[in-house]
Amino acid sequence: MPSSPGDRVNRLSVRAGATLWVLGVAGFLFGMGVTQLGWDPLRSGPTPVYSLLHNYISDLGAVSCGPLPGRYVCSPWHEVFDLSAVALGILLILGSALLWDRLPGPRSSSVGLVFLLLAGLGAMGVGLFPEDVNLTVHSASAAVAFLFANQGVLVLGIGWSRLSQGRTWGAYSIVSGLVGLLALGLFGLKAYGLLYVGGMERLVVAPVLLWTIWGDVGVLVGRRGLFAGGLAPKDPAPP
Repeated sequence: MPSSPGDRVNRLSVRAGATLWVLGVAGFLFGMGVTQLGWDPLRSGPTPVYSLLHNYISDLGAVSCGPLPGRYVCSPWHEVFDLSAVALGILLILGSALLWDRLPGPRSSSVGLVFLLLAGLGAMGVGLFPEDVNLTVHSASAAVAFLFANQGVLVLGIGWSRLSQGRTWGAYSIVSGLVGLLALGLFGLKAYGLLYVGGMERLVVAPVLLWTIWGDVGVLVGRRGLFAGGLAPKDPAPP
């Protein structure tokens, strides 16, 4: 049976939203990797080597060279990181808008997408207000991004786990959100353990980034199940 114009619009919106999310995350990962190269002393003179364990992610976006508590920061290519964080936020917001009311489990999807939209605002703040320019706004923006991104994934997963086609993906989403929130709690308590500050911060963001790439690529290639063909089912979760 041919698809209706409404189905085609829904399909295009889901694919467009997924594409924007993937581009945002891929650009952010690229921005982190490229900016980190600027810290290589063989490429940038006397600047120190960036440490994945001992440096904050936000150290990549610092606009000035100088000492910060417990570390020395110098990121010659900070513009790349800051722009990638702003772009991530914008694309996350636009993608959430396109996916609005088009994901399975309408009630939980709406709440989850609101959380992810707020996370996008936080990501924009991270890039617009580097840590050595306005630490208060930067820290608040990072907290918003970390908290609401993981909460959004968790809430979406709870809703999807109640759908017959979404139990596996829902369970994965729940685990991803819980891991990120647990890591955020430990990060806030400064209980870094063997991961140190940089490793623990990356444990906060890594589950969400992997969830986004895996899930959205599944949408774009028409993975069977929850997002088969790139069009989310409209049936609500059972009461």
